[in-house]
Amino acid sequence: MELFFLILLVVIMATALGSGYPVAFALPGAAIITIGLAAGSGWIFAGNTEAYFHSGGPQQWLQAGVTNLRGVYWEVERDTLIAIPLFIFMGIMLQRSKIAEDLLVTMARLFGPVPGGLGISVVFVGALLAATTGIVGATVVAMGLISLPAMLRNNYSTPLATGTIAASGTLGQIIPPSIVLIILADQLASAADQASTMRKALYKEATGEISMPSIFDVAGTSAGEMFLGAFIPGLVLVGLYMLYILVFAVLRPKAAPAVPYDGKFDFAFWRGVFLTLVPPLALIFVVLGSIITGIATVNQAGAIGAAGALIMAGYRLPEKGSRRLFAPALVGLAGLAIIAYALANYEMNVKAMDTPADQIGITLGVIGTGLLLISLVWSGIRALRVEHTLQTVMLETAKTTSLVFIILLGAAMLTAAFRAFGGEELVREFLVSLPGGFWTQFIIVMMVIFLLGFFLDFIEIAVVVVPIVAPILLADPGANITAVWLGVMIGLNIQTSFLTPPFGFALFYLRGVAPAVVRTLQIYKGVIPFIALQLIALSIVGSYPPLVNYLPNRVSFLSETSPPPRNPKLQICLEDYVGRKFAESTQVTDAIAAARMLDLTALPKDLAGTVSESIDAAEEAISAHAGIAVAAAAVEAAAVEYRPQLIRVRSLEKQIRKAEADAAEVSTTLNRMGPDGDAATRARLEENLARYEAEIETLRGQIPADWEEVHKAFTELTQAEDKARKTYRRAADTSFEDVAEVLAVLHANDAFAALEAPLNDARAIFETGEGDAAVDEIKALEKIVGAVDGAGDVKSALSKARRALDKGKRDDALEQYQKALDEYASQKAWRADAASLVPGLEAYLDGIKGTLGVRAQDRLTREQALEMASCTAHHRDVSLNF
Repeated sequence: MELFFLILLVVIMATALGSGYPVAFALPGAAIITIGLAAGSGWIFAGNTEAYFHSGGPQQWLQAGVTNLRGVYWEVERDTLIAIPLFIFMGIMLQRSKIAEDLLVTMARLFGPVPGGLGISVVFVGALLAATTGIVGATVVAMGLISLPAMLRNNYSTPLATGTIAASGTLGQIIPPSIVLIILADQLASAADQASTMRKALYKEATGEISMPSIFDVAGTSAGEMFLGAFIPGLVLVGLYMLYILVFAVLRPKAAPAVPYDGKFDFAFWRGVFLTLVPPLALIFVVLGSIITGIATVNQAGAIGAAGALIMAGYRLPEKGSRRLFAPALVGLAGLAIIAYALANYEMNVKAMDTPADQIGITLGVIGTGLLLISLVWSGIRALRVEHTLQTVMLETAKTTSLVFIILLGAAMLTAAFRAFGGEELVREFLVSLPGGFWTQFIIVMMVIFLLGFFLDFIEIAVVVVPIVAPILLADPGANITAVWLGVMIGLNIQTSFLTPPFGFALFYLRGVAPAVVRTLQIYKGVIPFIALQLIALSIVGSYPPLVNYLPNRVSFLSETSPPPRNPKLQICLEDYVGRKFAESTQVTDAIAAARMLDLTALPKDLAGTVSESIDAAEEAISAHAGIAVAAAAVEAAAVEYRPQLIRVRSLEKQIRKAEADAAEVSTTLNRMGPDGDAATRARLEENLARYEAEIETLRGQIPADWEEVHKAFTELTQAEDKARKTYRRAADTSFEDVAEVLAVLHANDAFAALEAPLNDARAIFETGEGDAAVDEIKALEKIVGAVDGAGDVKSALSKARRALDKGKRDDALEQYQKALDEYASQKAWRADAASLVPGLEAYLDGIKGTLGVRAQDRLTREQALEMASCTAHHRDVSLNF
């Protein structure tokens, strides 16, 4: 019956959507109706409202849906959705500012003389509008009204012209900032948490260990990472569109002819190009640049974009030639310039303002902020006065935002109902049972999303399908994909939903503004090559994950909050990087050889021994690193035969666990029946139990007899690799950190020498001091001594002297005080002799700092950060550990 109600849920939802019922009500309505019918049927036919649910009951699942609704708004961690209304406002305001019209006319003149130039200009403008407005309908309508007649008038192929306009208008779904990417980031954040739980359960089942190492965990994503990840794939798609149009124009010049510009390419022309291109490009740079550089979060960047769009509207909406047309924008630029100058030259912390220079900086900041506010208010008044544009834009923003959020809320209810009837488990079992592993599952999911795009909107696909399939795909340790890569792949796929007949919205928008001479069939024919190009882009990005992963990783590793070199997930990449450095130069071995020549006799025995052991550890680390390569090669060679066996055995074990769970459920039901239970029902249950037990035995018999031996042998190889890596890390850390500690002691020689006077002055306290005042003075001296590296023995003797003085034992205190002075004198002597070792020890540390000593650094260097970004951009198979 669970399957029946699951099918009923899908049928009710599909019927409601197909009949034109609002999506916002179709999704939660289908959920509530199906849960109600299941509860009522259970109460009528089984006497229990929970009878026909996979687990729990109607109250639990309705409450789960409400909890999901609350989570969208009230969870502090899920603030990503705040950016949606900001970017919507930015897009609608720029669209009302007629930026598309100016761009299309200007770019058509610029690219027209090139074969296929009008089509290329449409793609270029589509990409710019995607990065500013991101509104598909407005972009397609604007290009359909302006560019389509021009292209047809110049004898462009009708399918090519219509396909170019429709496809270019959809670029806003993948080129950031994009509402689709924000919604996907929100959905994938939850999916990553579920996938992490699933992978931990898988690790526990496979290894029996309770905790899973963090290097195997699933990482979530954010809207900022999604924007960064989609940036390069978006450019790839734009490049494919342009290349296709250019090749088409070369092969069929009459179908996409060059259109010479009748005017002159004089100063006035280039001034127009500058004024048309620079403002939107500047806005793109500020919005995306602030995210990429880590200056602003996505929400803050959305606010920047909204403010920038309002300022642009301030000079775009009034008629050209109006008095003081650019005044609001110029005031805003002046304010930004003053703020930038103040930030670059002054400490802008109001609470820490204590110098005249700080006051000047804060004053400049206030002036700049005031000018910026004046610019915004002035631009807003203009936007309000010109055809009530501001009021209209805010109303449209509220409508669109409400639509998005209500659909999100409805999808949360639908997802809860889908899980209530075991839909999630059904989908998981289906995908996991497919032959071919992850890639078969992934291709099936991509095909389903592609087909759904023929009938559903992008928001519906993102909020209904992604929460169901994303955890399953992310949890697979074999592919070990990143959430941002999966999100961009789904985003690219969802983009086709705007072009695929019969319900592609871009097709409807274009049909509404196209001349009557353009037939609908020609529009459908024109988008087919661009759908193929989108699928090619999907294949390119899918086959080379660094196209998505590299930029988010690069920004992360170069930021102020970059992960430290000791981060467990970086260790394998760091070791590969160190290996390449070893192969490229002899810097490390030269540093070790030079350190061997140092005369350490000036140091105390313990410190000399520490330095010698560190140098020995450096040589051991080099040897251990070579051992890593040998151990890893052995694992890789053995994995060729081991991996197929592992996949088969883990699949059998999973089937066994399922059969055991089913058998346990039947056994529990039999035990609860008691001796007075229905005989027929008991017989049926006993038959089922016997069948499950037989199935378990059959499955166990299919596990190879030598599996335990094979698994043990391979585990020994992986343990040998882990041991080699740990040995290297310990030796490498010792080779740097211990010498660094000795060098810190020698660097503190001046500070140590400065202790002589206060130590000698303390004699009077020990000889004549009384009470708490004397003890407090000694404590203060201890603090000063303890702050100097290597002065621990002096401090220890002082502490003993102070405790003796506190107890009234003045003779003992003086004795310990003398020991402190003797220790100080001894240290002063050898520190002076050992000062000559400083250059040699510094040269040694400099020689190994970027390799053996990398884990001891606070943060990665730029070179190392870029190497880590490149290395971690690839997906690494970790299934052999499960």
